[in-house]
Amino acid sequence: MRKRSDYMQTYDFDTLINRQTQSSKKWELMHTWATNIPEHISPFSVADADLKTAPEIVEGLQEYIQQTVLGYTTMTPDYKKAIKQWNKDQFNWDIEEEWIATSPGIVSALHSAIYAFTQPNDNVLIMTPVYPQFKQTVLHTGRTVLASSLINDFPTYHIDFQDLEEKMSLKETTLMILCSPHNPVGRVWTKEELDKIISLALTYDVLIVSDEIHYDLIMPNHTHHVLPTLSKEIEQKCIVCTAPSKSFNLAGLQISSIIIPNETLRERFTHTQLIHGVPSANMIGMQATAIAYTQGKQWLEAFLALIWTNHLTVKDFMETHLPKVKVYALQGTYLQWLDFSAYGFSTTTLQNLLRQDAFVFCNEGYTFGKEGYGFERLNLACPTSTLIDALHRLKDSLSRYEH
Repeated sequence: MRKRSDYMQTYDFDTLINRQTQSSKKWELMHTWATNIPEHISPFSVADADLKTAPEIVEGLQEYIQQTVLGYTTMTPDYKKAIKQWNKDQFNWDIEEEWIATSPGIVSALHSAIYAFTQPNDNVLIMTPVYPQFKQTVLHTGRTVLASSLINDFPTYHIDFQDLEEKMSLKETTLMILCSPHNPVGRVWTKEELDKIISLALTYDVLIVSDEIHYDLIMPNHTHHVLPTLSKEIEQKCIVCTAPSKSFNLAGLQISSIIIPNETLRERFTHTQLIHGVPSANMIGMQATAIAYTQGKQWLEAFLALIWTNHLTVKDFMETHLPKVKVYALQGTYLQWLDFSAYGFSTTTLQNLLRQDAFVFCNEGYTFGKEGYGFERLNLACPTSTLIDALHRLKDSLSRYEH
């Protein structure tokens, strides 16, 4: 069997794509955060990749567009078949095509789920630090955010199950958003951990919306378990949110697959989408998904090898040159969680040092919750040479604080 690293020679992961003229959100944000940025600088914030699109997807879409009328389209057979086969092959999850709903993105799916399955002022439970849009979505829908802090046990995090049960047992808690794998701390939850979450959810009648957008991005020696594969009972009490956007860098096509085995839940979810004017999936997004899931496995393996190489690069560099920076273990995602708190910087000082002096543009840790003060989230989905350049700039800025 070929190793992931064998596939890296097949694809160009060395060329940095300058997205300054492509209206990239990540690149435009960088220029709002600092001025006089040198030409060769690229950002490490928003979770997409500054890499060439997989050639299989580019060529497949070109052929599709040449042969297809770009008119109104329902959910295509190729799309549904690809979703079904991918989940079977990757996760041994047997799904039915009718379980699949679509959404422009997972955040919009979270809005729809919260509106569909909770009442105003209900508690929606999240585990922090976590992707900031979880909290924002709950607040935007007029519900109450209930946060259970993960236990920081460097070099990883664990779930505080006592606290989680206390909060899940409240009668006002009706829904939990699970981040699996977990952004930003890089955890891939074990079967035992997920079994405990399932047991609590079933005991206290809490619906789980499982955001599994990073489920393809699993590092060596770890296994991702799609939530409903662990329990027939939870299969009927959960919604699984997936997308090709992280795995294959397709976020701009606005396509997510929302898999809901329970027919009653699925009908309520899609009805809520209808009354809130959520658009159906676009045909290019569906075709890109189908191509990615049927022709993109080798590219994904190479991408995973790049991410792991970049994680090890950061870890080794920090241990050698900046030992005060704690580099957390990466089990899943391409997002590296870094702890700068040993320097004792204020939030503003750390932010300005990275952005104005080192020109290293990450996501600030505090945006993921109070547990993230003193932390930064660094995106590893870039050429290794680009990452190394940034690490040297960081060393130059921080070296005077090492003693």
